[in-house]
Amino acid sequence: MLDSFASLEQSASQPWDLVIIGGGITGAGILREAVRSGRSALLLEQGDFASGTSSRSSKLVHGGLRYLKAGQWQLTRHSVREREALLADAPGLVDPQPFAFPVFRGQRPGLGVTRFGLGLYDLIAGKRRSRRLAWEELQAWAPGLSTRDLEGVLCFEDAQTDDARLVLRLLQEACAHGGRAYNYSRVTGYQEEGGRITGVHWQQAGGPSGSLRAGTVINASGVWAQGLGGEQAPRLRPLRGSHLLLDAKRLNLPAALSFLHPDDRRPVFGYSWEGAALIGTTDLDHSDNLDREPQISDAEVDYLLKAAGFAWPGLKLGRADVIATYAGVRPVVDSGAERPSDESREAAMWQRDGLLSVTGGKLTTFRLTALDVLAALDGARPQRPAHIFDAPPALACPPACEAQTWQRLCGRYGGALETLLAGAQPGDFARIGSSHTVWAELRHAAAHEAVRHLDDLLLRRSRLGLVLPDACRAQMPRIRQVCQQALGWDDRRWGNEEGAWYRRWHSHYSLPARDG
Repeated sequence: MLDSFASLEQSASQPWDLVIIGGGITGAGILREAVRSGRSALLLEQGDFASGTSSRSSKLVHGGLRYLKAGQWQLTRHSVREREALLADAPGLVDPQPFAFPVFRGQRPGLGVTRFGLGLYDLIAGKRRSRRLAWEELQAWAPGLSTRDLEGVLCFEDAQTDDARLVLRLLQEACAHGGRAYNYSRVTGYQEEGGRITGVHWQQAGGPSGSLRAGTVINASGVWAQGLGGEQAPRLRPLRGSHLLLDAKRLNLPAALSFLHPDDRRPVFGYSWEGAALIGTTDLDHSDNLDREPQISDAEVDYLLKAAGFAWPGLKLGRADVIATYAGVRPVVDSGAERPSDESREAAMWQRDGLLSVTGGKLTTFRLTALDVLAALDGARPQRPAHIFDAPPALACPPACEAQTWQRLCGRYGGALETLLAGAQPGDFARIGSSHTVWAELRHAAAHEAVRHLDDLLLRRSRLGLVLPDACRAQMPRIRQVCQQALGWDDRRWGNEEGAWYRRWHSHYSLPARDG
């Protein structure tokens, strides 16, 4: 169970080995490994858990073929091996994702070079997963794919995840072993004694404020790390990546399709995710205020729809097919690369007395980043744990629950699965609309996962706000019935939350107004 607002004041009475700022994948990974190593650790997040980049990624756990192309061998090797560990350790949360990669005549790199690169990718992983598709397999792997000037199609395998649920499982396990995690708790400044940082000052949204003492403060605040990291902070280059979610009935994707955009030759992909079709991603310098929630631009919508039109010309996909959109800002260290896509995704770390800051890095390699942070504190890297997650409890699948749903629940909830089952009511294992989410997940989240606002429930505890049409309006009466009592919201509070949710969805998760 994630911690309540009230207990943060109680936590302030004791010193902590580590206080971690930032509740995204990096902060959650550090909290999990810190607790595993025997440290007392507490995490503070200014918004909701995973509400920044870590719920707005491309949802892929991958080695990064483009890093291999750029000669970043070590990053690729680490990413591929962590991908394999996550696949083995968390089925249902991290699952295999087959890819088809079409190569068209005149494309560079061509078919031979690309096939060689995929062979290296397999070699690093220690498993052969790539091959060339036979022409008769094309319809099964990539229905509707344009065959004009098509030289061949290669296939390989990576993995997909629900990035926000990945963060939440790390936090849940850290808290189950003695850690603490609080959302909507902003760090307003540092405590200092004799030039050394000895703790933080905090303010909860609409609530109390106070101070915490810490042996070390870890700044893992993502795109905000530069502002909290002091004079030694490297220059960050915030990059925006935006995505479209389409009706899966219009875009049927048995496997993911990865291809080069016809305009700038950047890799673009489409694949099935949580009951919808996801298309991404852009990679642009983000110049807006980082405290404003990012949103897709009209030009990015056109860019991604043009990519879809190139890959699937017969479908004539357009704005009417878009269910939702989302945009995230990546905390990338500025190396002076000309193109955003050429910047390295390696993590960066810097220190001053009592404060260690870390930013950058990849979703896939969160555990390695966490171990690097602990090594910087100890002077030696701790031994890599045999498993990333605790094994879920040995429970029988309920008769009303499908086998695929059961694996999903085991992967997403781990040790919290017993609590989820205990709270489930008749009919709770039915899927919600066209999504893969079941009602038991919403009921559990409302009661046990520190939901403060309706968008926490619909954008991060579940992904219903992204994969169901019109901001879940058709499902809202049942959502209210299932969740209102557990949330402790009276009718007025529910009405306010529902109104705020619709406004937020229309301003940041639907199609933007046409430019001009």
